[in-house]
Amino acid sequence: MPMVRMRLIGNRNDADTVINALHGIDGIEHVEEVDDLTPMMRDDSSSSELVDDSEGNVYYVEVNAPNALHADAVRAVAEVEAGQLDMGVEFVDEF
Repeated sequence: MPMVRMRLIGNRNDADTVINALHGIDGIEHVEEVDDLTPMMRDDSSSSELVDDSEGNVYYVEVNAPNALHADAVRAVAEVEAGQLDMGVEFVDEF
């Protein structure tokens, strides 16, 4: 069962909208927001005080997909919804 992990960058309402859209995909039964227990600095940042480091919140979301086709649908829906909301989305292997 493929696991799709993503980081959503934006505000709470927009993150909830994306998460709700993921719940609406036929065949997807488990969408979970995961708490980030350890705050970390971005790898590409030499300073934690940069403007883009202090704007927006990051929401960590895991989606269990029954197969690769559904995993692709999850990625596509997340990208479209995030794009419409002017939100960032990043797909990762692990948090």
